[in-house]
Amino acid sequence: MSERIGFVGVGRMGANMARRLRERGLVVTAVYDRHDATAQSVADEVGAEPCKRLARVTELADIIITVVTDDAAMEQIFAESGDNLLTGAPGRLFVNCATVSPKTHVKVERLSRKAGAQSLEACMASSITQARQGTLYLMCGGKPKAFDRARPVLENLSSSMRYVGKAGEAAKVKALVNMVMNINTAGLAEGLALGQALGLDLRMLREVFSQTGANSRVLETDGEDMQNREHSCYFSAAHAAKDSGIAFKLARKCKLNLPLAKATMKQYEKMVALGLGELDKSGIAELTFPGRGPQSRGTS
Repeated sequence: MSERIGFVGVGRMGANMARRLRERGLVVTAVYDRHDATAQSVADEVGAEPCKRLARVTELADIIITVVTDDAAMEQIFAESGDNLLTGAPGRLFVNCATVSPKTHVKVERLSRKAGAQSLEACMASSITQARQGTLYLMCGGKPKAFDRARPVLENLSSSMRYVGKAGEAAKVKALVNMVMNINTAGLAEGLALGQALGLDLRMLREVFSQTGANSRVLETDGEDMQNREHSCYFSAAHAAKDSGIAFKLARKCKLNLPLAKATMKQYEKMVALGLGELDKSGIAELTFPGRGPQSRGTS
């Protein structure tokens, strides 16, 4: 009998992961989200129960995939009192996909082990489209036995997986991935903004960038959107601010001065303060491009 799967957090990423697994023939039995209507909608799609309580997810599923917002949300769902995922958890496996601090993943593994369960961090370096298509890039951290147990499920969600090491290690790698991505995004926005201010054709400029040392994955994914001022959300500016903050705190703990990372974090924090946090990360261009104010054709 295949293991039953539950989801906690079915926003843009979690919902598409649940749809993908259902499409692949896996059994999704439980869905929980802080927004009841969201949980109900996704549960109807995948044939699961929309759970009102976290403990009910643990009751109905053998493997629980969590995709929550931040450290505070992770600590809440794995709290040692009140409604939580650890109630009735012996034998369960928690696969935690959110980008949170390494210390939180370490704490969750400790609490899971204490409750008789397993925990694995499966950090995602991809976006909504990849979640739906099952082509995520996953960085995993935790006990090898937890990774081996999760692998058959994660293979349906990813095109590539890498086991990094013990709990917290994959989260460190993910923090650096997003730190560098965010720096690249800010640099591209400034390059295109200066190009526009100089009267250059931005399509030509992007083509030149793509053939030179200015090339990057961010140019491929975000360059055209920046030029068109199209910032429908695939990876929000608010998440970029949070993730840059995780990396910045790790750097401070190591007594490293990272001025580019700090400046990028401040730019994304400024977007949040201006009410632009739900724009895609490419919306950082709105802080640098001359001319029109912030534009978006909506978020998804």
